[in-house]
Amino acid sequence: MLSNPVRVRAAVGPRFPGWRGCAADPGLRCETPSAYSRDGISLSGLGTTEFGNETESTKHLTTTNVHALTLTPDGPRFDRDYSPPRVRDGEVPVRVLTAGICETDLQLIKGYMGFRGVLGHEFVGIAERGPFAGSRVVGEINCNCRACELCGAELGNHCPHRSVLGILHHDGAFAESINVPQHCLHVVPDSLSDDEAVFTEPLAAAYQIPQQLDLSRFDQIIVLGDGRLGNLCAQVLRHSRPHVLVIGKHPSKLALLDDVGIATALLNDVVLERTADLVVDCTGSPTGLTTACRLVKPRGTIVLKTTVAGDSGPSLAPIVIDEITLVGSRCGPFDRALKALQRREVHVLPLISARYALEQALQALKAAQTSSNLKVLLDVVPD
Repeated sequence: MLSNPVRVRAAVGPRFPGWRGCAADPGLRCETPSAYSRDGISLSGLGTTEFGNETESTKHLTTTNVHALTLTPDGPRFDRDYSPPRVRDGEVPVRVLTAGICETDLQLIKGYMGFRGVLGHEFVGIAERGPFAGSRVVGEINCNCRACELCGAELGNHCPHRSVLGILHHDGAFAESINVPQHCLHVVPDSLSDDEAVFTEPLAAAYQIPQQLDLSRFDQIIVLGDGRLGNLCAQVLRHSRPHVLVIGKHPSKLALLDDVGIATALLNDVVLERTADLVVDCTGSPTGLTTACRLVKPRGTIVLKTTVAGDSGPSLAPIVIDEITLVGSRCGPFDRALKALQRREVHVLPLISARYALEQALQALKAAQTSSNLKVLLDVVPD
């Protein structure tokens, strides 16, 4: 039953058939290639740093060509003989076990960020060097310089010199191996399966919302969008506030939230009224902000989790007229996400709707683009 003061015209439909068992987007385009770009350009003007420099410990390393899903000017391409970048000082080669396809990957294919290289930033793998060698790890996606003013202020996710795994100047995880800075890695607890661990990055993004906002200020909360990130954000918010409503377009996806006690409604059945104190846009659509403005109270707050390819946007007049607070929200705390997964505070396995071998990556991308699927996984580890 809906606990939020939103009027609906119909009930949600049948349950989504779960799988067995399974924004991240940079807020600032980095115009200067970082040390992690494949063209070998290193950081400059930053003083001494352990990254971007070829040292005696790394220059002897050789790379073996790998299978990889790359984004080229002609679109995504599966490459059976991809030449990966060399492992640089401070980086650890990680053998990828499982990777997840997210909305950002799909937007990159449409032209977002102008990225070229190996896609993918949600992964779990085995560290092959360093203090975590032999352990399963997940990796934060922002490869910051750890030397600039923002990094010194603990704002490394906004480092102007950063690269971003599979998104900006750094090859991603849709390959047999990925190079990740040691300081970005987190060990996966033994109690977590690979299918659970691969959700660490998007779940951390959901936990960024309570990092940014004092949720005790908000009584009625609406999450717009019933996809992968919308589901995770709703589960996270539900632990802090009792009145969370998810509005979406897919009865089967909404049913997964009904199963964990979160109120849901179909968008077509909702009378759009300004009753929410907080609206979180997880639609992945250019129209999400417009809809959010029609649901939030004057002087309410909208959190944006959506990034899309293209420059067109909604009118910002309602934000000015209704004095709405707009909060951009992106990457979040990996340690909190791993704890939540370990404690089973968030249910992620029902979100997995399909999985493919890496060699079937092009098919996997098509599957991820269909409205019936939630999380599509790539099983990268060889048979």
